Amino acid sequence: MAVDLLLGLQWGDEGKGKIVDVFTSKYDIIARFQGGPNAGHTLVFNGQKHVLHTIPSGIFHDNTINIVGNGVVIDPVIFKKELEKLDAQKVPYQKSLVISRKAHIILPTHRLLDAASETSKGKAKIGSTLKGIGPTYMDKTGRNGIRVGDLELADWKLKYRALANKHEALIAFYNVDVQYNLDELEAEFFEAVKTLKSLQFIDSEEYIYQAQQQGKTILAEGAQGSLLDIDFGTYPFVTSSNTTAAGACTGLGIPPSAIGDVFGIFKAYTTRVGSGPFPTELFDEYGETMGRVGNEFGATTGRARRCGWLDLVALKYACQINGVTQLIMMKGDVLSGFDMLKVCTAYKYKGDTITHLPYNIEAENIKPIYSEFKGWQADLTGMSKGEELPQELNDYIAFLEQELNIPITIVSVGPDRKQTIVR
Repeated sequence: MAVDLLLGLQWGDEGKGKIVDVFTSKYDIIARFQGGPNAGHTLVFNGQKHVLHTIPSGIFHDNTINIVGNGVVIDPVIFKKELEKLDAQKVPYQKSLVISRKAHIILPTHRLLDAASETSKGKAKIGSTLKGIGPTYMDKTGRNGIRVGDLELADWKLKYRALANKHEALIAFYNVDVQYNLDELEAEFFEAVKTLKSLQFIDSEEYIYQAQQQGKTILAEGAQGSLLDIDFGTYPFVTSSNTTAAGACTGLGIPPSAIGDVFGIFKAYTTRVGSGPFPTELFDEYGETMGRVGNEFGATTGRARRCGWLDLVALKYACQINGVTQLIMMKGDVLSGFDMLKVCTAYKYKGDTITHLPYNIEAENIKPIYSEFKGWQADLTGMSKGEELPQELNDYIAFLEQELNIPITIVSVGPDRKQTIVR
């Protein structure tokens, strides 16, 4: 049975959590394949808002197994807090949440290292979420990391102490003012590890293979966005994992031939959190309105998101490297009331007009070329059928489908799972 894949096509925050929640009833298994608590997947249903960071977004559905894959990095402290929120809502996760033994663990000193590294960069900082993600992936590739499976071994605390001591030496090397009490942090960490060990650990690649053999339906859930991919994003202002379709293979242990549909999610405009180039960023009332109406604040960091027009050059690039088969457009309702809309269809790059994403998209090299569209005034949030959408929005969608040569099969018109139109 093929594994379907759902991922973001911009700089994250596209609304993946909501769509996974909407899709979950069609799948037996939801599997996170990369990232960690730097992700913030927001779900809204029954008038309540829920934010998940590491736990897959299918957790609120009965009879769905949720896998934290080997490509994910786990902070036991944050994970424990997520579980406590599920406990408060009486979500029976003990039977539906399983964790790969090969997933790496974020230590308290990883977070301290992250803070020291970011502080040392001064004005050149990349906008890290300071969750310890980068240092954890560095230890993974440096073959020093501690994995979930290590927690089942008698000597794992010896391995922990050796790595934590190494981290403290590195923190001192940065020579920046990072105040901390490691005893307090470790007490919280070891208590959280006890909670983590109460869950079922699995050999996830074998688990998923057997599920495929049994005809189970599986959806791989990505975090962050394609333009934050460590290889194909706007480096160095990226995350530390592969957020693209290829990351699903390495982050779950599935072969490329096992990938079925690739659902690509994008906003009707563009946002970005933190530092890095953003060719279509707006500094006028249009950008302010997008941020205010769209409630554009990071679900993990709380930082205000930068807003701008839809960048079709970057979106085509993301579709290309992911092999997207279906598109899902989010937050069209935010643009209601705009008198006109713009879409970047090409770049003026060092004197030439190009339609592909070049190596460097810093402001000194790029000037966006726009097409303009008439806006719509209708409130979309109460609509439930495609035929109810205003003509101007349908024209906007038709243009995007033509340019991208991929169907837009779902349009989201609000944060609630019910505010979802299938076209």
